[in-house]
Amino acid sequence: MDDLFTDAIEKLFAQRSMPQQVRAIEDGGSAQSLWREIQESGFADALVPENQGGAGLALADVFGILLACGSHALPVPLAPTMLARAILVQAGQSVPEGPISIAGAAVESKRGLECPQVAFARVSEWVLVRLGETCTLLAIDDATLTPTEVHGSLVGSLCWTLRPTGTACFASTLDLQAAAACLFAAQLAGAMERVFAMTVDYANERTQFGRPIGKFQAVQQQISVMAEQVFAARMAAQIGCDSGTHAPDPLRAAVAKARTSEAVVPVAAIAHAVHGAIGITEEYDLQLYTRRLYEWRTAFGSESYWNQKIGESLLRDRTETVLPFLRERVSARSDTA
Repeated sequence: MDDLFTDAIEKLFAQRSMPQQVRAIEDGGSAQSLWREIQESGFADALVPENQGGAGLALADVFGILLACGSHALPVPLAPTMLARAILVQAGQSVPEGPISIAGAAVESKRGLECPQVAFARVSEWVLVRLGETCTLLAIDDATLTPTEVHGSLVGSLCWTLRPTGTACFASTLDLQAAAACLFAAQLAGAMERVFAMTVDYANERTQFGRPIGKFQAVQQQISVMAEQVFAARMAAQIGCDSGTHAPDPLRAAVAKARTSEAVVPVAAIAHAVHGAIGITEEYDLQLYTRRLYEWRTAFGSESYWNQKIGESLLRDRTETVLPFLRERVSARSDTA
């Protein structure tokens, strides 16, 4: 079943999220046409229960879709929207048709409500925000959006000077940060797989001293290190997404985001080292994916943040040593998230 979903989404992204289309949206072009096709495909409602008009899938079922979002550098927030819609439906709230981002943090200050560095803010219509024990869905058009100065970034900081009237506000026990981090871990794994494939292809095609550079032992050693990091990241992301509901186990989500974020630096560094100067040029596609890697590495917490959470969880349970903790708390599947 997962292969059917993945094949379908791969075909859609191959046609509608090609590098030239990603660049156009990054440069300020409209993403409405792309989002309309995704909306019509039904994938945005994949995690919504069947009796509410969705596909009724669990997080484990959509892992391939999340990988594809990363491997195609999808410039719209499909993964956050899938999660946000499931949360809204579960809370009995109405669901808007537009793309929804998720805020990693929210601060109420004298200026108003501020959400710094929201992933996909530039191409979203709504943002799901957690404030204490409640979640709130806010319209981005009502906020002041300040984009980053990073080339091609879709991240933006949001500020509402006045809270919009009629905003959906509902109680939620979900660890929203951990759930969103798990989604971005899977996207990171997908993007790293694409970077790895591009690097291997380039090493086999680029010749120096009469033979492909992939035949040189030094290059082979670096690509082997890269392969280890990429596949470890995929395994961690899959552990994080191994849930029978729309939400992951927070501890396994922490492991997923910590390991995938940790892999970003060596994977991107080796990719650019093997590609040489061409890898950093605007015209070459590699930078589309490595920029995503660095941007998503810190989204909803980097490896240092989540490693600390994992350590705190271990220390809280003094009856366990590390091995039983990893075997029983991290590897075992739980459908109660």
